[in-house]
Amino acid sequence: MKTFKIVIYLFSIFAITSCTKVIELKLGNNTGELVIEGNVTNATGPQIIKLSTNVPFSNTNTYPPVTGASVSVSDQNGNTYPFTEGPSGTYSNSQLTGSSGNKYTMTVTSGGKTYTATSVMPAVVNLDSLSSMNDVIQTSDNKKVVTVYYQDPADVTNQYRFVLYVNSVQVDDIYAYNDQFNNGRYVGIDLRENTGGSSVDKGIFSGDTVTVEMQCIDQPIYTYWETLMQEQANGPGGSVTPSNPPTNISPVTLGYFSAHTTQSKTIMVK
Repeated sequence: MKTFKIVIYLFSIFAITSCTKVIELKLGNNTGELVIEGNVTNATGPQIIKLSTNVPFSNTNTYPPVTGASVSVSDQNGNTYPFTEGPSGTYSNSQLTGSSGNKYTMTVTSGGKTYTATSVMPAVVNLDSLSSMNDVIQTSDNKKVVTVYYQDPADVTNQYRFVLYVNSVQVDDIYAYNDQFNNGRYVGIDLRENTGGSSVDKGIFSGDTVTVEMQCIDQPIYTYWETLMQEQANGPGGSVTPSNPPTNISPVTLGYFSAHTTQSKTIMVK
């Protein structure tokens, strides 16, 4: 998954640009730390957990896969699902389909150390529809914005993550929201592709095919993604001082484990 590559890229950019005077950057050789990207969803099909290691700043964005690990997920009813390694560093299980309300525990043993994380899958909030219109913020070059509509349930705390694909390519931007100010309301959220320097992030235009995945996520995972959203260069109110996002993995390492619902809709931008 390229999301974690985005995180490391953001941290690197901030390290370079946050000071105005010339300094000697002591980038060091911080490498070899385990990166876990774990997801369990309510979708039928293989559930995926990816393991890799981080690399020094001076290296290219190629993150070595971690092979030979022991990976499993268990539920609150005592069922354990072993994950089998396929492509290097990618572990999957095709028997597990997540259910809302269930708590899932991931266990990863690698390099003589065992890591665990738990996540509770929230109830499904239906993705109603998508629309597109002219972007009133990024007005140059006739850019467009895609709006996501859904009915937020009343009297329940909900958190959401949206993943945006333009012409089948996932964009770098992070979108994480809660219902603090719109609990129980019919919600429309604008998603725009910020052109922050990535060669693949060029904006949304007429004729593009846009897919939005809506994830209902629990509070710790919302905190993880919302922290990253605030730290990206085009985050709400501008970027903030970068730091590693709070993980739900113990002992602390890079990454996350998320049990979430998933649904998607696609539109042709007009």
